[in-house]
Amino acid sequence: MKKLLEISLGIVTSVGGFLEVGSMATAAQAGATFGFQLIWAVVLGTICIIFLVEMAGRFAAMSHHTISDGIRERFGFNVFLWPFLAALLVNFMVLSAEIGGVAIALEFATGIGFQWWALPAALLAWLLLWKGTFGFIEKGVSILGLVTLCFVVGAVMLKPDWKAVATAAVPSLPAHDGANYWFMAVSILGASISPYLFMFYSSGAIEDHWDESYLGTNRAIAGMGMTFGGTISIGVLIVAALVLATHGIDQVNDYHQLPLMLIPIFGFWGFILFVASLAIACFGAALEVGLQQAYLVAQGFGWAWGEDRKPRDDPGFSAVYTLSLLLAAVPITLGIDPLKLTIFSMALTAASLPLTVVPFLFLLNDERYVGEHRNGFISNAAVIFIIALGFVLALVTIPLQILGGT
Repeated sequence: MKKLLEISLGIVTSVGGFLEVGSMATAAQAGATFGFQLIWAVVLGTICIIFLVEMAGRFAAMSHHTISDGIRERFGFNVFLWPFLAALLVNFMVLSAEIGGVAIALEFATGIGFQWWALPAALLAWLLLWKGTFGFIEKGVSILGLVTLCFVVGAVMLKPDWKAVATAAVPSLPAHDGANYWFMAVSILGASISPYLFMFYSSGAIEDHWDESYLGTNRAIAGMGMTFGGTISIGVLIVAALVLATHGIDQVNDYHQLPLMLIPIFGFWGFILFVASLAIACFGAALEVGLQQAYLVAQGFGWAWGEDRKPRDDPGFSAVYTLSLLLAAVPITLGIDPLKLTIFSMALTAASLPLTVVPFLFLLNDERYVGEHRNGFISNAAVIFIIALGFVLALVTIPLQILGGT
């Protein structure tokens, strides 16, 4: 019964924590511009994150190491430095985007410009990390994130052509604007496979003292939780495709366009639901990314770490998330467009994935860490294919987007 409760709570946490500003913005823009056509990118990203989250939990349970610990121990600090710096940079951009998402939601709610809300949002996140426990961060805020299920409800209420939706789950070539199509595809992959998701998960497994008896629980949480989360992202894409297009919006280039997705379905409550979804999802993600920055640095340098420890017992760990939140709020305070930052940071995430995922795969195939629970051929092949696809698309499309914007 205890394990069943943990599975149920873990799945709910995964659903509530999966959708954040990256998933929401990329799915909305993809739906508005290309209709259902990019659903396949959400499906591929979801499949990959299922594998990676399951691997992260299995690695932690069997080796009693986090991913960062394992890479540093197995390959040495000089090799670890490259994925460390890549993850640190990408996490910083994602954290800034999440704070921007909270600030946008507060602008919608109050009419006060988002720039004024970045520092207060970061301060509130810092206060919860300083005073809160891991259980509260992991489960409390994420459960509130279940409000994002309104996108799935909205998608069903719009009665889409489900045959067309199913067909779009198979990759296809773009009918127009090929460069933007592939850039959106790689941004969706980056949003779905953000390293902080599976690295945070491995740290959480250590915080919760997982061992081999949790392998079944881990598989259930990874498979069902991430699948439900991916379903919410597809719901956002469907709603954007059916609603925004009818309002003449075929390119989401202003965050003020986003609440229009739910208003035609739920009326005024659609606006409330969107603001609540954006605020809660982004705030929960900001807590997790800020905490992951502290995990990453503390584990990388061998410091004491743990969200359940008092700040005085791990001052370095607490200082990292404090500084991370403060610095991440600065770009939004200076007026950088949160939507553009989000889309670009998701594409950059996809480009950086090999630096983190490749050494992690070596660990998952090393008997010294996972014993007989090594990866199988399917796990290795699926992750390598999807990561390679995202990396190649990022290398091709990011320069085109930069050149196109100049």
